[in-house]
Parts: sequence; structure tokens; C-alpha cells
Amino acid sequence: MVSDEQYYYGLGRRKSSTARVRLYPGSGGVVINGRPMESVIPREILREDMLRPLSVTGTRSGYNVQILAKGGGVTGWAGAIRLGIARALLQADQSHRSVLRQHQLLTRDARVKERKKPGLVGARRAKQFTKR
Repeated sequence: MVSDEQYYYGLGRRKSSTARVRLYPGSGGVVINGRPMESVIPREILREDMLRPLSVTGTRSGYNVQILAKGGGVTGWAGAIRLGIARALLQADQSHRSVLRQHQLLTRDARVKERKKPGLVGARRAKQFTKR
């Protein structure tokens, strides 16, 4: 995809992942970190979830999507990309706001991994108690 063209930008975050999304007018191609979407995100359910903002607004074949994703893993990337696409769609057309809000696609998922506490095995898991 050519980067000189006019594009709409959106930044998405999820867990420790960050996705910088650019929407170009086009035919619906999706490129993540310079590679086709199918090779980067192998699970079909994550790909559908990631492209949900485009499906909900009916603009799936109207834009080419170019994504730079960093940090975390595949699930975090998918969530970050979803938020980034939703924000970029808002930049492109404010009339999408009500539909995106209805499907809760403009809200950042604030859940992150909880830190391990001292004296415990994990974040909340304690050592097994032995009575005798």
C-alpha cells in the first residue's frame, strides 16, 4: 500500500499491545506489520473480532487497512487493532459513532495482568495450607 495517499489514523491499545492503524480508501485489504492478515493472526475468530468495526458500519470493502502492531501477543494485537480501526472510522466519518458505541467498540478494554504479590505464588494464589 502506498503511504503518500490520504488516510485516517487510529491508535488502539489492549493488554500490553499497541496498534497504529491507517485506513486508506480501497477494496478491503488488510496488512499487519507488512504481512497479510492471515499469516499474522491465524485464528479466524480473532480476525472476525478485529474487523468487527468495519463489518458493523458496513465499510468492510471500502477501506484498505494498514497496521503496525507492537508488544504483547496475538490476542492483544487483535483487541488493539479493533479499537484502532474503530477510532480511525470515527475520523473518517462521525456518523459511525452511534453504531460503534452501540456495539461497545469505542471503549478501551482496561484489563491487564495483575502483578504478583510478595508471599504469594501468583497474583492471588497462596501456598497450599497443610493442617498437619
